[in-house]
Amino acid sequence: MRKLGIAALGAVAALTLAGCASGGTGASEDGAEIRVWLVGTDTPDEAREYLVETFEEENPGSTLVIEEQSWDGLVDRLTTSLSGSDSPDVVEVGNTQASAFTSAGAFLDLTEHYDTLGGDDLLPGFVEAGSYDDKFYAAPLYSGARLVFYKKDALAAAGLSVPTTLDEYIANGEALAAANPGKSGIWWPGQDWYNALPYIWENGGEIAVPDGEEWDAQLSSAESVAGLEQVQQVMTNASAAPKDGNETGPEVGFCDGTTLQLSAPSWVKWSILAPADAEAPGCPDQEANLGVYALPGMDGGAAKVFAGGSNIGISAKSAHPELALSALEIILSDEFQTIYGENGLVPAKLSLADTLGTDEVAQAIAAAAGNAKLTPASPKWADVEAAGILTDLFVNIAQGGDVQALAEAADEEIEAILNS
Repeated sequence: MRKLGIAALGAVAALTLAGCASGGTGASEDGAEIRVWLVGTDTPDEAREYLVETFEEENPGSTLVIEEQSWDGLVDRLTTSLSGSDSPDVVEVGNTQASAFTSAGAFLDLTEHYDTLGGDDLLPGFVEAGSYDDKFYAAPLYSGARLVFYKKDALAAAGLSVPTTLDEYIANGEALAAANPGKSGIWWPGQDWYNALPYIWENGGEIAVPDGEEWDAQLSSAESVAGLEQVQQVMTNASAAPKDGNETGPEVGFCDGTTLQLSAPSWVKWSILAPADAEAPGCPDQEANLGVYALPGMDGGAAKVFAGGSNIGISAKSAHPELALSALEIILSDEFQTIYGENGLVPAKLSLADTLGTDEVAQAIAAAAGNAKLTPASPKWADVEAAGILTDLFVNIAQGGDVQALAEAADEEIEAILNS
């Protein structure tokens, strides 16, 4: 069913923005409403309140409204909204999705505002993701390396210590699951492809690499298959998560005791330690029992992990681009970005790295972020995500499918999209 999204995503490349993408910002209007799309719940309430209050103080008579979107189906909604007459003004996109929209002209050219928004202090990898044809369209919003969170008492009861290699990590997960029937030694729902990438990369494999003017998908290479077989080993022997489930709500299992270890973005710490209520099923009483470390690599040190996070830009069809720029400047301000850092998200500015603190989470973030990687830098990569190729692949792997055959089929689909 997910593959229905590809039709809408294909329209990204055909976005027609005539008369809107002027390459600069126009005059603001009194009493205008600026709509900001933020995705998911990662941006803390404190940051949201700061944005609204500061914007309305700096722009008397105008208002700012935050419209929260879900990650599921985001690309399709953006494709429709950014090409329509009722476009939001400021838009968050995942870093892997940014190039699809920058290359299609969906965002205003912000090149002349690069220095004002942070310049060379901005996270360079995310600047690259938000740039196209030597022009700057979408700034970094935040980043977050994936860390391993674990229950200290469970590891100790099993006589285990923090692993130093990927093989030890897998063995620990299997041992924890064997010692605690029905519980996850490593919680891993089948759709979660982000956590599979380190296994591919650590074995020397890749998703896809440039080959002249085209892309060569490599999930079926010997190196990638070795990593995928490790993924299947963990999903089969260490995880009790649904084989067709997604990675939302990782704090739930940790707090109810059914998850003993999980790999998740750094900001999940705050979901785990949030007050326990209907909206945030956290468990702050587990703070002393919450351990964290960077996923170890094949030969020790930190593994190559996916650099999660988002970019943010101004819609080329914004009716109020000058006010939208004012909102974006606030979002990239030290004050706003410091709130991210204090809540475990890597700020968009290199100079604010110390806002993450000095505890073990901050240390693990530093170790993981230094070895993080991104998905293939193709403007059509978002098409691959929207088609559900990777989620389908890993659900099938979790359900015990033939890894080599599944990888070969996925390679064919990925190449068909990237080279179309």
